[in-house]
Amino acid sequence: MHKPTFCVCAGLLLAIPVAVFAQTFPSKPVRLVVPFPAGGAMDSIARILTQPLSRAFGQNVIVDNRPGGGTVIATEMVARSPADGHTLLLMANSFTINPAVRSKLPYDSLKDFAGVSRLATVPVIFSVHPSVPAKTFKELIALARARPGELTYATPGPGTNQHLIGEMLKSMARIDINHVPYQGGAPATMAVMGGHTSVLIINVTESGPHIQAGKLRALAVTSLERSVDFKEVPTVAESGFPGFEAITWFGAVAPAATPREAINRLNGDIVRALQLPDVRNGLSKLGLSAAGSSAEEFDAFIRSELRRNEKVARASNLKID
Repeated sequence: MHKPTFCVCAGLLLAIPVAVFAQTFPSKPVRLVVPFPAGGAMDSIARILTQPLSRAFGQNVIVDNRPGGGTVIATEMVARSPADGHTLLLMANSFTINPAVRSKLPYDSLKDFAGVSRLATVPVIFSVHPSVPAKTFKELIALARARPGELTYATPGPGTNQHLIGEMLKSMARIDINHVPYQGGAPATMAVMGGHTSVLIINVTESGPHIQAGKLRALAVTSLERSVDFKEVPTVAESGFPGFEAITWFGAVAPAATPREAINRLNGDIVRALQLPDVRNGLSKLGLSAAGSSAEEFDAFIRSELRRNEKVARASNLKID
């Protein structure tokens, strides 16, 4: 008769530390490590979230920019940080691309991290200089097939999401078009606007003003749905490649051993912050869409992105080291 009572009491005792943790976490400032310089999209997302998260946590939220090494420096630092929920890595596509294109990394994107939440997304857009004789995406593909090896596409750099999108298209469309990497989105955009490179593959946020000014001609977006800012521009999927989807996304992860109670608390507060009108408006002004998710959904998304990027890199024999 006493055994069930013992089990219930033992269960209650085990639950006490969890309850105490949930009430006391976070117990110190929370650091958002950004693997990019100040002023970029990821940095802007972090700074938009600091105020609402500080209120929710009852602790200061600090943005810590650690650029360099193709995001490897910051990622390794967070992987080796105390797994107590007070240090998060804000990351993007590169988190799931680097394992596919770099032969050696000082961390494992799956084993060393736990997903917290996806944060935001933005479509990538194909555009050309107005002098390029292609008024539609289908015409661009036809032009590339008629002139194999002559067209070039500009991206913000080797191993970027835009680079993989270009390689995906080459494989699916069976075209021969040469990659020209630049040191960032701005120089890539200027190269196409100057007529030095044929095609620009870049986030809508970076090319949008130049498209609106008539300096670039938009041909297709890479999301499954049309961009809210360019509703007249079809998707790649609509333009002859059903199912084609490859967006730029941003999210948050923590060191793998972070307690589940901390992950749940962080996820809940982040998802609620992303639903606030001020946050959504701030992201919208940057051309970004809020995209909160459960931690489990984000873990599954990371795994699927790792598989997809590995497949693209292997098919195109893409390595950057």
